Amino acid sequence: MDKPTIGKITAAAIIITAVSVVACIIICLTNVGKNDVEPEKKPIRIGLSMDTLKEDRWRTDRDLITKRAEDLGASVTTLIANGDDDLQKEQIENFILQKMDIIIIVPHNGDALVDLIKRAHDAEIKVIAYDRLIKSPYVDLYISFDNEKTGRLQAQGIIDVTPKGNFAYLGGSPTDNNSKYLRFGTMNVLDPYIKSGAIRVVLDKDTANWDPEEAYKNLKEFLGNGGTVNAVIAANDGVAFGAIRALKEFGLSGRIPVSGQDAELTACQRIVEGTQTMTVLKPIDSLASETIDIALMIAEARSIKTNSNIEGVPSLLLEPILVNKSNIDSTVIADGFHSRKEIYGTE
Repeated sequence: MDKPTIGKITAAAIIITAVSVVACIIICLTNVGKNDVEPEKKPIRIGLSMDTLKEDRWRTDRDLITKRAEDLGASVTTLIANGDDDLQKEQIENFILQKMDIIIIVPHNGDALVDLIKRAHDAEIKVIAYDRLIKSPYVDLYISFDNEKTGRLQAQGIIDVTPKGNFAYLGGSPTDNNSKYLRFGTMNVLDPYIKSGAIRVVLDKDTANWDPEEAYKNLKEFLGNGGTVNAVIAANDGVAFGAIRALKEFGLSGRIPVSGQDAELTACQRIVEGTQTMTVLKPIDSLASETIDIALMIAEARSIKTNSNIEGVPSLLLEPILVNKSNIDSTVIADGFHSRKEIYGTE
């Protein structure tokens, strides 16, 4: 091959090589950062298992939880057990099979769910017990209000009005661990009065499923058999409603102080009317928001802060607030929990 031909081939090879290098540089520059871009995160999937929607407050919880989760890009699937332990078990099993990232549970009976909590843990699904304790070391968080303090506020709210006489205690559902803490808080306040003889607890009844009808029947039966009461400590506003129905039938409505908790709208209206003495405000919007914020942190394996440990379960307890006729405007209404028009019927 002559020298001119060799020179042409060499020049062509150099040009091809240069073009290839430039192409490589362009490709590399085009791809810079592509490998650094994180893949699009899948939304965190939350299973919400609720005992019931029978009471207003639980519908509020559901709506607030769902909205907060959606605002933060998570999805919520809600199933309602309607007070049926077996149905709630099936629903939680369904969440486990769906491989939810986290399950939030309002248990009907926490003790009945202990084995399922272990199954969720084994499946690497996180669990939050919402407002009702589930006594399992595999629960990642129990979040609620300080129920023992709530019980103390209920007792103190009545003692401030009636510090002596025959007291009826209408407790909560025996399947709900909150009932135990409410009772403990109440009796802690009543104890010195009982020991001194100033107060006699003449009726002490649990209220199955927190059913107002059950509370009504229990107090009505006691009064119908000649029993007398000077005060009623009712474990929540639904129980208070049942008690007030019974008192009304004996001409005692508005004359006997009655406690409650949850600051339900109808309870606040009864406080204004004078048939219920007090309730306890537990700002549900704070509870729902905290729950979802923490749920996302737990699901992403981030550390969380707690302020208590209840029976071996990491716990976050929020502060309850006593509400009566004198401060209903500065608490329930100021907090935006209910409007003045809803409670008073006027602006």
